[in-house]
Amino acid sequence: MSETADIAVIGLAVMGQNLILNMSDHGFKVVAYNRTFTKTQTFIEGPAKGTSIVGAESLQEVCNKLSSPRKIMLMVQAGQAVDDVINQLVPLLDEGDIIIDGGNSKFDDSERRASELGEKGMLFVGSGVSGGEEGARHGPSLMPGGHRAAWPFIQPIFQAIAAKTDSGEPCCDWVGDGGAGHFVKMVHNGIEYGDMQLICEAYHFMHSALGMDNNAMAKTFTAWDKGDLDSYLIEITAEILSFKDKQGHVVDRIMDKAGQKGTGKWTGINALELGIPLTLIGEAVFARALSAIKDERVRASGVLDGPVINSDDKPEDWIEPLGQALLASKIISYTQGYMLMQAAAKEYNWELNYGGIAQMWRGGCIIRSAFLDDIKAAFDKDESLTNLLLDDYFGKQIHKTQNSWRIVISKAISLGIPMPAMSSALAFYDGYRNARLPANLLQAQRDYFGAHTYQLLDGDQQWHHTDWIGSGSSVASSSYDA
Repeated sequence: MSETADIAVIGLAVMGQNLILNMSDHGFKVVAYNRTFTKTQTFIEGPAKGTSIVGAESLQEVCNKLSSPRKIMLMVQAGQAVDDVINQLVPLLDEGDIIIDGGNSKFDDSERRASELGEKGMLFVGSGVSGGEEGARHGPSLMPGGHRAAWPFIQPIFQAIAAKTDSGEPCCDWVGDGGAGHFVKMVHNGIEYGDMQLICEAYHFMHSALGMDNNAMAKTFTAWDKGDLDSYLIEITAEILSFKDKQGHVVDRIMDKAGQKGTGKWTGINALELGIPLTLIGEAVFARALSAIKDERVRASGVLDGPVINSDDKPEDWIEPLGQALLASKIISYTQGYMLMQAAAKEYNWELNYGGIAQMWRGGCIIRSAFLDDIKAAFDKDESLTNLLLDDYFGKQIHKTQNSWRIVISKAISLGIPMPAMSSALAFYDGYRNARLPANLLQAQRDYFGAHTYQLLDGDQQWHHTDWIGSGSSVASSSYDA
């Protein structure tokens, strides 16, 4: 190849290969590299045959084939592998060259890498990439953050290959400094955990409380997908429930032990660190952990009693309320996710475009749904919106659906059907809408046993301590916010 390439991609697993093909489809010249050169050759001679994509045998060759500033995207396993490749690249690069990490990295790793590369005069981008294999090939959601100076150079490539909204807008924009891109991707994955768990709880209710078969449930999800619950996950759930092979419905033969790669857990941990009540996503993570102890659950099922499920309720009486409960819970999931992003923006001095983030998630990614248009509209209307529940549209949706929400959860509890995500979502809503919670008693308890002090309702902002046991001591411990 006589002319230089626009970008290089390191790592030829399925995501890396599909991104390269996507870039090539949009007219960009790409250098492909894998640590094992035989994999590079197989790709060049196979899926990339007949394109302008070229391979490289070494990192030096990768750098030699790129135009300046060099743009190199890493699609390698998150963690030490990313640092190893960066360390090998740095001696080969010049000031102003750009390294992009497109893996599922922790946002604080991206913060560190941006700082370290910045000290060397190089630019770093940590970009969330969502949409799986299909998204990478035909249009992912991309969430880039890091050194803003890199954005003008990668923007034409990223926005060309990204998924597009119905109006043609790219599902990709600059997120913010440092690790902001990977933080937003982490929250995306946390919301994904929540959405999936909510759908599974609706499925469990339909199956166990209403006795619906797979075909009936598939029709229900298909109907929901044509309304307010229109989303990719609802759509594929209908397809999964109706899918059959020679032995019957495949979903019925799958072991009920959920796996996870850790991004939902990271979301929960960060929420704890920032003091954000991310209850629904936390319960979604814990539900996967509970499912994983399958053998123990089987033993427990033989010795622990629950209510007898002998429901004669008709599915047609419950489908609409169940759909409303699912919608209300979904609103809470996104509400909590946005609360976390807003807290992180303050903590890490990021300027996040919350409406723009909703647009980035509108297409290409796993949580894409029509629902995100309403989130974008809410922040377009009020950039300083502190909570989605305070937006007129979402407030009205919750008011419209909450009675059904309560009835469905009450029914599930009476039948012994666990709905941890939906239940925690309702508890959060009821807590958020209460001007007074019982934390006054909790503060008194803390002060009683640990002299942790408390504030009074009179607004004096001072911290007080009571000698609850008459010891005569007025010594107080320090206090702090959650």
